[in-house]
Amino acid sequence: MGSILPNIPYIIMAILAFSLLVIIHELGHFMMCKLNGVKVSEFSLGMGPKLFGIKGKETEYLIKAFPVGGYVKMEGEEESSSDPRSFTNKTPVQKLSIVSAGAIMNLILAVFLFAIVGGAKGYILPIVGKIVPNSPAMNAGLKVGDTITKVGKVKTDRWDEFINVVYASKGESMNIKVLRDSKLIDISLKPVKNVKENRYIIGIFVSGVEKKLNFGESVGYGFSQTVDTAKQTFGFFGSLFKGQVSGSDVGGPISIMRISTKAAQTGFTTLLYFTALMSVQLGIFNIIPFPALDGGWIFMLLFEIISGKKLDDNKVGTINYIGFMFLMALMVIIVIKDIVSPLKF
Repeated sequence: MGSILPNIPYIIMAILAFSLLVIIHELGHFMMCKLNGVKVSEFSLGMGPKLFGIKGKETEYLIKAFPVGGYVKMEGEEESSSDPRSFTNKTPVQKLSIVSAGAIMNLILAVFLFAIVGGAKGYILPIVGKIVPNSPAMNAGLKVGDTITKVGKVKTDRWDEFINVVYASKGESMNIKVLRDSKLIDISLKPVKNVKENRYIIGIFVSGVEKKLNFGESVGYGFSQTVDTAKQTFGFFGSLFKGQVSGSDVGGPISIMRISTKAAQTGFTTLLYFTALMSVQLGIFNIIPFPALDGGWIFMLLFEIISGKKLDDNKVGTINYIGFMFLMALMVIIVIKDIVSPLKF
């Protein structure tokens, strides 16, 4: 008990950070419902039994027992309705704007949070601070003080941009352009796999030199970090569906809370950075074309728009219900996995 008490403030911060992702996501759906004249009966944060709620003019705002997920309950979302303000009676384009708004809001939040972090901390420049003996970097001729400006056709203004390219190299040779004594030099090397860390490396450490950002640069940093994180997330989900990701690399709500708590202990900007990462990942996860997810709706609505054929509302509701039950079962399995075999970090 004594070891838990000092962590309570950080646990609360982690819960609030995760809740922010859900609120922003559902707020996107809610705002587009209002703009498109769709009646919303419930706006819920969390799942499970109701803890308390506030009844508005037509919407009840709920807090539920388990701080995982949330939803906006729309009139006519699950079955046909004659109400002109029902979701089912809106045009495919209006529906598409509603279901895609959650993911878009998560990406906007990520840009905002990354920009705050960029303005507060700046970023690390890709300057070599130390070289590991007999490493690919040493053998290729890299030197301390070299500034890495490009890898192949990819510009690397930041250290994290460079290191992400190395991690994604899969051991293939890469051409690096470095700035040394005001001269650009081309270097070719081949990353090697670090078995312990299960990733590719070239054997260098960063110098730690930081660049401070003004307002415009902070916003640019927010956009670029969001784009980079989105690319990495798509890559992860692609590897996951191909069976190239180990179960030990996948975590659920418990792992997210543990990592968020650790991030909060490290510092507020670290928590903001991790929250931004999670916001991108939540947004992209939701556009996976699977029933009950926003992506399932997006897929069906794009089909309606392109084909001009309206899908049967009752069948769509049945498909989404089955998808929802599958997702709930998957969530239970992931939670059990989180307890039995927690994600290591």
